[in-house]
Amino acid sequence: MKFRPRHLLLLAAIALALRAAEPAKADGYENVGFDRLASYTYTPPETETAKPTDQIPAPIKALDQHKVAVTGFMLPTKMDKGLVTEFLLVKDPMMCCYGVMPKVNEWVVVKMVGGGVKPLMDLPITFEGKLKVGEMFENGYLTGVYLLEGDRMAASRG
Repeated sequence: MKFRPRHLLLLAAIALALRAAEPAKADGYENVGFDRLASYTYTPPETETAKPTDQIPAPIKALDQHKVAVTGFMLPTKMDKGLVTEFLLVKDPMMCCYGVMPKVNEWVVVKMVGGGVKPLMDLPITFEGKLKVGEMFENGYLTGVYLLEGDRMAASRG
């Protein structure tokens, strides 16, 4: 049977959804899927100095500073010696590969703590680390609402 690209994307999205439904892992990392992280509407503020609007729901804020495992698709933003040290982990392969603009709560900024990882952009992958929840700004621009201080890339299943 020959798979078309859209079939492969659908299969990857199904694998991602199944991964998000798994219970917490024995090593203390809670599986947190984009089904939770992107479950609310977030309207970005006009500027960094705009009055906070407190749009992040309490159950999502409660994940702040927790050890989590998040599965998504890698969109590298910084590399060092051929390894990715910072990247966006996005909800959907369409966001990383075909230019569909994700909503601000549909990506996690990941900064690897101990060093970089190999770039793997077309497969759903899981990263573990400490999650920070709250608006992040650089040069006055909102860059995200989630930051994962990445400890490691989880062993892939397959």
